[in-house]
Amino acid sequence: MTLDELIEKIHNTDLYNCMNEELLAKQASCLELQYDYNHTRPSEMAKRKELLKQMLAECGEGCYVEPPLHANWGGHNIHFGDHVYANFGLTVVDDTHVYVGSNVLFGPNVVLSTAGHPIDPTLRSQDYQFNAPIHIGNNVWLGAGVLVMPGVTIGDNSVIGAGSVVTKDIPPNVVAYGTPCRVVREIGEHDKEYYFKNRKIDYSKIDK
Repeated sequence: MTLDELIEKIHNTDLYNCMNEELLAKQASCLELQYDYNHTRPSEMAKRKELLKQMLAECGEGCYVEPPLHANWGGHNIHFGDHVYANFGLTVVDDTHVYVGSNVLFGPNVVLSTAGHPIDPTLRSQDYQFNAPIHIGNNVWLGAGVLVMPGVTIGDNSVIGAGSVVTKDIPPNVVAYGTPCRVVREIGEHDKEYYFKNRKIDYSKIDK
């Protein structure tokens, strides 16, 4: 099997052997830029911006990831829209594609994992795995410590509560949390009046 044929399997949710030498060499080359990014100084914001655009498959305007970023392929299969912000410790198992819309917020220590392994122990011992893409819509907020599993889609505007394990698709315009993550309520008029518990939004003090 050629490397191109193997990469096609990687992105088609097929089982494949992840210890192929050519594949590992290609992956290692992608990780070099991630190493450089994670070792930049706080004053080197322009360098971080340039490296991020080189690392990711797509990187829109105004995106920023607080180092350290940990990605299996150094961001090679990560697609960002505009104004994506990731707090410290984002981990992306980007063995296949991760699509993130615009104006998305990631809390600290969020994990997005596209990779899985067979339940059958014989296949696992032979280094087989599969991958399923993750899709995150626009204006989504994932709280601290959220885990998103392979193949999950999270709809526009939704909020995922801290510590949730997202194993199934989440529709747009909802608040969802828990282990496993479940929809708790829709986002509505209450959220235009209150921003935290009983604290009201004073729109006269909001910058336009």
